[in-house]
Amino acid sequence: MRLPGFTPWPEEMARYYRETGCWSGETFGQLLRRQAQSHGEQIVVVSGEQRITYAQLDQRVDRLASGLHRLGIAAGDRVIVQLPNITAFFEVVFALFRIGALPVFSLPLHRRQEVIYFANHSEAVAYIIPDIEAGYDYRTLAAEVKAEAPGLQHVIVAGEPGDYMALEELYADSVELPEGPLASDVAFLQLSGGSTGLPKLIPRTHDDYMYSLKASVDVCELDEQSIYLAVLPVAHNYPLSSPGVLGTIYAGGRIVLSRSGSPDEAFALIEQEKVTITALVPPLALVWLDAASSRQVKLDSLQVLQVGGAKLGAEAARRVKPVLGCQLQQVFGMAEGLVNYTRLDDPEEIIVETQGKPMSVYDEIKIVDDEDNEVQPGMAGHLLARGPYTIRGYYKAEEHNARSFTSDGFYRTGDLARLTPGGYLIVEGRAKDQINRGGDKVAAEEVENHLLAHPGIFDAALVSMPDEYLGERSCAFIIAQSGMAGNTADVLPSAMEIKAFLRERGLAAYKIPDRIEFVDSFPQTGVGKVSKKALRERIAGQQSAVR
Repeated sequence: MRLPGFTPWPEEMARYYRETGCWSGETFGQLLRRQAQSHGEQIVVVSGEQRITYAQLDQRVDRLASGLHRLGIAAGDRVIVQLPNITAFFEVVFALFRIGALPVFSLPLHRRQEVIYFANHSEAVAYIIPDIEAGYDYRTLAAEVKAEAPGLQHVIVAGEPGDYMALEELYADSVELPEGPLASDVAFLQLSGGSTGLPKLIPRTHDDYMYSLKASVDVCELDEQSIYLAVLPVAHNYPLSSPGVLGTIYAGGRIVLSRSGSPDEAFALIEQEKVTITALVPPLALVWLDAASSRQVKLDSLQVLQVGGAKLGAEAARRVKPVLGCQLQQVFGMAEGLVNYTRLDDPEEIIVETQGKPMSVYDEIKIVDDEDNEVQPGMAGHLLARGPYTIRGYYKAEEHNARSFTSDGFYRTGDLARLTPGGYLIVEGRAKDQINRGGDKVAAEEVENHLLAHPGIFDAALVSMPDEYLGERSCAFIIAQSGMAGNTADVLPSAMEIKAFLRERGLAAYKIPDRIEFVDSFPQTGVGKVSKKALRERIAGQQSAVR
């Protein structure tokens, strides 16, 4: 079934990827069935006291797929899945894969603005949530979303359902299901980091994502003995597939789920479950390094610590092996496709100083200048990518696709990078107007639009400011209204008031500006645009002066 709004690979390229074996023709529903037949009694997921085997997971997926089918969810239907790191995540997504419905992956931190957009843009028919997670009641969020998303027919709750439907009640006796999807069909919709507003939806096919798993498993050397600890939200592309939880299933290994990345919880799980590999973002890696340095912990089983999502500083990278006793693997990738890894046997300088090299020989990358001319080797420029698992277009986004992809199908990543003589990437920063807050991507334009809705704000510009812990935090420069829009008192809205206003508009917590500065005017470029470069320099200078 061809999903409307999906840009497929040109047939000649698709044929080439099939002939070379990149695309195997296997769907995710078939993958789980194959692994259940091969590793039936082996544990696949550990979550708290729960331990489930490959055979048990396959059986529960069949039962849930039958229940979803009876509910009326059919091939091609989109279903928002906003679940934390619990076993139900795997049962839900594989049940949807098996009937050909498409998960739309939403992260636990997303709130009303994001989820309403996902629901309406994807035309989702159902929304699957936990009851309460980390003190937040997702059933209240669901009520707000349903009020603004008329196409949403079902809300399904893992836990106490409240006014909605309990997930557990949908597990039915297995029935004969309609014929499953083709491997060339879209399997799910992921979310972009977003640089110009709300996240764009990324269509990933069974074929292309399965290849991404295979290549990741090969590079990361996973096998049946691998035990992967998931501390980051598993719906995120990085812990989902690099090699992540799906890569672990592909390898026949075991997944250990953690509800948080705190050293107290994670270190205990590593020791108890003999974890061999896990993945962190740089801020969390720094917390682990500090915690491990100050306490007696035994992480003898841990062989590989992956760090990605944002750039890890070289000095911190050098601490990983002596402090944690394991190999560091840097990961630089994107939900749109291209993934780069340092190799496990690379020299230390490569591992600490670079962000890896493409994982596949079929990856094509270019470093170009502003006019799309390839730069000289070793020079920095815009990173472009094309390959068997890099998308050819966002979902239902023709105008944006025209800007984000070249005429011959290269994806403009928005990253500035340079290549070493050995083919490794060193990432220099972002060309796009985006803030990378410890791996959480904040689109400046989206936050600015919300700020401009405040009656006391005349103009706003959001920029990054350096942060030792998160890499970047956000600073909103604001020009207040003066006697406009009924604000006759010439009283500046307070920073606390502005942040409360943004929270009330349903903005995710990580998007709320960390700092607010009031100014009379913005510096401008030579062509009259706001100079965000000057604003970034101003806030960085203020931070330095305080120090």
